[in-house]
Amino acid sequence: MEKTVELSLEPFFELSMDLLCIAGYDGYFKKVNPAFQKLLGYSEEVLFSRYISEFIYEEDQTRTAGYRENLKKEVPLINFENRFLTASGDIVWLHWTSIPLPDEQLIYAIAKNITYKKKLEEERNGHMAQLEKINKDLKQLNYTTAHDLRSPVNNLLSLFSFLDLSKITDPEVLETLNYMRMATEGLHKSMDKYVDLLSTHESLKIALEEVEFEATFKHVQQSIGSLLESSMVKINLDFSELPTVVFNRSYLESIFLNLLTNSIKYTKPEVHPVIHVATVIVNGKKQLIYTDNGLGFDLDAVGDKIFGLNQKFHGNSDSKGVGLYLVYNHITSLGGSITVDSKINEGTTFVITFQ
Repeated sequence: MEKTVELSLEPFFELSMDLLCIAGYDGYFKKVNPAFQKLLGYSEEVLFSRYISEFIYEEDQTRTAGYRENLKKEVPLINFENRFLTASGDIVWLHWTSIPLPDEQLIYAIAKNITYKKKLEEERNGHMAQLEKINKDLKQLNYTTAHDLRSPVNNLLSLFSFLDLSKITDPEVLETLNYMRMATEGLHKSMDKYVDLLSTHESLKIALEEVEFEATFKHVQQSIGSLLESSMVKINLDFSELPTVVFNRSYLESIFLNLLTNSIKYTKPEVHPVIHVATVIVNGKKQLIYTDNGLGFDLDAVGDKIFGLNQKFHGNSDSKGVGLYLVYNHITSLGGSITVDSKINEGTTFVITFQ
């Protein structure tokens, strides 16, 4: 003969880590579990002697009262959040599920403490607001820079057009002037291109196309030809495994420009810079590998800051801490990623993985 065992739910109520309570239609707690009492910090006597609304944060009282009236109309309460005040004056966020029992004039409810989630949301929203401000400031800076530089660049181009090169016989002077002219023309084209990009970015649409690595690199190389020549840099290129990639052309030019100028800027004293740039396909992933033999970084000390805005690591007065920030954002905004491997005085390797 089977023996019927009556199971008591009292241990479940007493031991639950969630907040369990029974409230009456009259607006008073009838029963609360230890977890509920511990979180709010009130004695049972206090909890049972006051209206529930007195424990609710003032700004949430009216909204909560409206939902409580719906419960009395036999409408269950699911995924409702409000704030309670603890005995110590702290504010806690609770996430409720409540079921009405009209025949007993009671409401059975379970709540979870989600205060930590709300704090995380608040921090995240704060970070987002800060990033939006930084983005707005950078955009304004770009507009201002483009506007302020256009006049002197146009003036330089006019000056070159007035020069009569036939009267200059010194080949070195002619070569220098030619570099200056090409650099100025390159700057003029880049500025026009960036201004166009700034305008189109208002709609967050970034044009993608099949871009040739070698042609793009050579274009950037030519635009800073005098800088590269004076630094006596040796550049090794190998784009044979992956000649092209679907990307934004201006972004790729900016990436090459910032990596190249950084390598020159942070060359080791008494050592000619050597740069290796190659493309590979690893496990189906399209990658660009850029390596130099410069000063390098102490990744243990600055690894999490390398791609941050206004981050400077070598005390170079010419450094503005923007280049690698731009490189990172150009890549990640199009779904790619970038990693860095570096040691002090042993150079740096960047691995860019395209989407």
